[in-house]
Amino acid sequence: MSATALEKFQAAFPDATCKSVLDTVVIDVEPDRLENTLSTLKTDPALNCGLLLDVTGIDYKDYPGPDRTRFAVVYTLRNWQDNFLVQVRCPVEDPEKGVTSATHLWGSANWGERETWDQYGITFQNHPDLRRILNHWQFKGHPLRKDYDIGKGQICTESDRLEKEIRARLAENGIEESTMKDINTEIMFLNLGPSHPATHGAIRILTALDGETVMANVNEIGYLHRGFEKTAENRTYNQIVPLTDRLNYCSSMMNNIAYVKAVESWLGVEITERAQFMRVILTEFYRVLDHLVCIAANLVDMGGLTNYWYLYNEKEAAYDFISRLTGARLTSSFTRIGGMYRDFYEGWETDLELQLRDIEKGIGDSLALIETNRIVHDRTQDVCILPAETALSYGFTGPTLRASGIPFDLRKDAPYYNYESFDFEVPVGSKGISTTG
Repeated sequence: MSATALEKFQAAFPDATCKSVLDTVVIDVEPDRLENTLSTLKTDPALNCGLLLDVTGIDYKDYPGPDRTRFAVVYTLRNWQDNFLVQVRCPVEDPEKGVTSATHLWGSANWGERETWDQYGITFQNHPDLRRILNHWQFKGHPLRKDYDIGKGQICTESDRLEKEIRARLAENGIEESTMKDINTEIMFLNLGPSHPATHGAIRILTALDGETVMANVNEIGYLHRGFEKTAENRTYNQIVPLTDRLNYCSSMMNNIAYVKAVESWLGVEITERAQFMRVILTEFYRVLDHLVCIAANLVDMGGLTNYWYLYNEKEAAYDFISRLTGARLTSSFTRIGGMYRDFYEGWETDLELQLRDIEKGIGDSLALIETNRIVHDRTQDVCILPAETALSYGFTGPTLRASGIPFDLRKDAPYYNYESFDFEVPVGSKGISTTG
C-alpha cells in the first residue's frame, strides 16, 4: 500500500489510526466510531469497500493489545474494483456489551458475527440472531479464548429443536400459522439433514413448508466443525499444515498453499521460482478436482447418477496419481513453509498430461448427457438467481461471485506466483448463479 493511499485513509478517518501491514490497511477505531467507519468504507465511492470477507476476534490475554484491552473485533473488507484490503480493528472493553452489529450493512456479517460471538464471547448489539453457529447449542464457554482448556470435551446430549427460531422467521416473513386465510393451507415443519443425501452430512435445515413451497427455514451448520483453530494454538507452524488440508479435502493442496503462503508473508520468506510454479500447477489441478466433485454431487442431487460416475471415476483416478507424488490420496500435506516436501518425480509431467486427457473425456461424456436435458435446465436456469449486489453483500468470492457479473479474480487482479505469465481467460456470468445445488 503506497504512502499516498494510506494518507487517503487517514484523511477519511482523522479520529482513527491508519497503518500499512503487508498489503493491507489496518484502521484502529474506538467502539463509538466503528459503525460509522464501516459504513463510510462501504458507501464512500472513493473507498468502495463493498465486500466483507471476514469477521473475527482477537484475545490479547498473554499479549496486550494496542490499547491494553484484552479483546478486539476485526472486520476484513475488500475493494474488489481497485483491489485492496482493509482491516478495521476495534477494542472491546466489555465482551458482554460488545460492539454494534454490521448486519445492516452486509449480509455476510450475520454469520461472521455469530461465529465471533460463539468462539470469543463478543456480543454484537442489534444482531438479529446471535446464537451458536459452529459449536453445539449445549456448549459452555468460548473455545478461542486463550484461557479455555483445549482438553475440555463437551458432548451434545440432545438435538436443538430450533422451534423458537423457525417461528420467529415465519413471523419476520409476515406469516402467522394460526391465522392462515386459505383453508387448504397448512404449514408442515420438516428436517432436511444432516443425514440426508442432499446435505451430505454437513448441514441441518429445519424448514416450514406449504406444500412444496418453502415459507421459511433455519440452518444448523456446525456438523463438520472440529476445532482446528484451537488445535493450531498448540502446534508449530509446520505442524498445522496437515490440519489445513482437512478443511476441504476436495482441494486439500490449495488449503496447504494458502496457509503456508500467509505464514511466509509474515516471516518475509521468498520461495524459489520453481517452488512457485509447482504450487501454481498443483493449485490449478486441485481446482479441477474440486469442480469435478462439486458438479458431480450437484448432478446426483438432481437425479443424474450416471453423470456422477463419469466425473468421479476421473477424480478417483486422480487420487492414485496424487498419491504417487505426495504419498497420500486425499489429504496431501505436501507443502512446507519455505518450499515443498520434494520435487516432482521423474515422469510426473507425462502422468499429468494423461490424467488431464482422461478428465476432459469424462467431462465431455457427462456434458453429452445434460446439455439438452430439460430436467437439468429447468432446475438450474432462472431459479433462485443472485444479483451482483446480493452476492457482494453475502461475501461471495471466486466463481460464485463472477457468476453474478463481478469480474474479479485474484489471479488476474492481484497476480502472485507468476500468474501474470500465464495466458488464461476467466468466465464471467451475467445473471447470477443458481442456488438450487
